[in-house]
Amino acid sequence: MYSLVSAPVLGFDLTRLKGGSATAEVLLRALRLSSGDLPTLAERLPDEGVRGPLWVEVESAARRLPSLKAMKPDDPASSLALVERAPIGSVDALLTCLRYDVMAWTWQGSGRDAAQTETAASATALLCDAAVASYLREVLDEQTRRMLGAGWVSALRKLPAGKPIDLGPHHYAVSALLDRLRSLSANDLARLTSSAADARRSAGGWSPAVHSASWAAYLSDRVRTAAAAQMLLVQAIDIASIPLAERAGGVWNMLSGAVQALVVRDLLDTATAHRLLSPVIAALGPAWLG
Repeated sequence: MYSLVSAPVLGFDLTRLKGGSATAEVLLRALRLSSGDLPTLAERLPDEGVRGPLWVEVESAARRLPSLKAMKPDDPASSLALVERAPIGSVDALLTCLRYDVMAWTWQGSGRDAAQTETAASATALLCDAAVASYLREVLDEQTRRMLGAGWVSALRKLPAGKPIDLGPHHYAVSALLDRLRSLSANDLARLTSSAADARRSAGGWSPAVHSASWAAYLSDRVRTAAAAQMLLVQAIDIASIPLAERAGGVWNMLSGAVQALVVRDLLDTATAHRLLSPVIAALGPAWLG
């Protein structure tokens, strides 16, 4: 369900979770790790005597996340609230994405013979602790969250700054859109909401266009670049304080599609680029496009 290729789906869930922006930050930092960082992470992983009880709490908390299974046909208001908040993915999907996509470069061998070194496995486990602590923020008690994230916080103090986030050959345009969103005004938000509603009413061609942009990212080896851009979008939307209902109602999809298109703008045909970018241009003007 979650993967770097399908980062817009992960981003959609994160932008609707209270701890989503913090989870995006863990993923962004993880995407920039190098082999030299792994020992710093690994040595701060608590032993199983500490982690075991914490993960029992994680499993229990995961079952308390909003779920579409709880929808009540006779309660439209409650059902709408669930649709707005319930994640598409799960904790297991997040962990799979971290272990096998984000940290894919730490695995040696292939297929059933693939394995991580002890250091890489411990470093990955620490990342999983931090990511799940923020992903489950609204359903985990504070002490459990702090204990799960303590090793990661300690490691961040020791890690080097890390290489800059790679936004690809269209870095300026992607950054300009994100900056524009971070300084969103009330009038901007109204236009975004209106444009998203218009785009939703004329949704034909949107899904194929997003698929084309995602496929272009895959073929051009920009999957990690596109995923990083989507995580930065999660954070920009949080800074802009876009209401949950608007995020769920189409604003995320509209902005996510635009970001995906910008990352591979040089590889898209004109019609696909126009389909994904024009709703945002209509709302925010063209100045950020460059």
